Amino acid sequence: MVKKIALVIVGVLAVLVVWQWELVSYGLMQARGQLRILWNMKPVVEVLSDKTYPDSAKKKIELIREIKRFAIDSLGLDKSGSYESFYDQEGKPILWVVTAAEPYQLIAKQWRFPILGTFSYKGFFEKDRADSTVSELKREGFDTRIGEVSAWSTLGFLNDPILSSFLDRPEGSLAELIIHELTHGTLFVKNSLEYNENLADFVGEYGALRFLAQKYGKTSVPYQNYLATKAFYERYDEHVLHGTRMLDSLYKTFKPAMPVVVKDSLKWKMIQQIVDLSDTLTDQRSNASVRLVKKRRLTKLNLPNNAYFIGYLTYRKQQNRFRQEFEKQFGGDFKKYLAYLKQTYPSL
Repeated sequence: MVKKIALVIVGVLAVLVVWQWELVSYGLMQARGQLRILWNMKPVVEVLSDKTYPDSAKKKIELIREIKRFAIDSLGLDKSGSYESFYDQEGKPILWVVTAAEPYQLIAKQWRFPILGTFSYKGFFEKDRADSTVSELKREGFDTRIGEVSAWSTLGFLNDPILSSFLDRPEGSLAELIIHELTHGTLFVKNSLEYNENLADFVGEYGALRFLAQKYGKTSVPYQNYLATKAFYERYDEHVLHGTRMLDSLYKTFKPAMPVVVKDSLKWKMIQQIVDLSDTLTDQRSNASVRLVKKRRLTKLNLPNNAYFIGYLTYRKQQNRFRQEFEKQFGGDFKKYLAYLKQTYPSL
């Protein structure tokens, strides 16, 4: 009897594997990537005591630990075992994210994952697998985008390491990154990716300003540079979001019988206009880096497509909502605001 039950279970599992092979294969790939990182991580205390590591790197690691303490003690984010270990990427990318959108609608392709819910992007530890997914999506007619990921959160399921690429960031960007990811570990609402990312961006920026003011002072170079960076990207974000509204209005005029060549012509003409106008944005940073738009070769083949604009909707669309709610309803008391969010939006 037991043998029969075992055979039935094995048979059911075999059917599930065949039926959901893509999901199973993807899960195995992600598990291999995570295990490789876990296997090669070093405790931070070991790195700090290693004489082969440069002092500049050790100072950044100490800064990350300080940012984490600030996020927990001063902002009230949940305690976390993350950022107590270090992973050396050896100058290589570690994770790639694929996004896709309809060609004539600002509608993102959705991927569904067990437990975590629905996402408008898909991460890959293997570049070849990401490239294959992009090729398949293009064949299906989607606009696509693939990008390297600077950090990610396992939402408290695992203890995330400090990545060596973190150490290249200036103080403000580093603080924003760490607080952003710790926010995900504190509050992450299932099937609400846009909400989650907008919230983490808001908390990351707010927390970074508070941390820099406390550690360096508001007149310091780190604080002023971050403030100027934040101001520039707020202007850039608004410009791109305005571009999404223009594109959305354009797409709504498209009729089913309209030839594809006409749709493409109108679409790329407007996107080129959005890109060209972004070059007029001013940048007041003392160390102003080359503007994002200028990093692109402004040819038709390299213009951003709908997948790029969808990314801005995912991360930046709700920023004003959070600011207004925080200031008007909670008078700038962040811990009260966070308690309200956690009570209102049950987390995973």
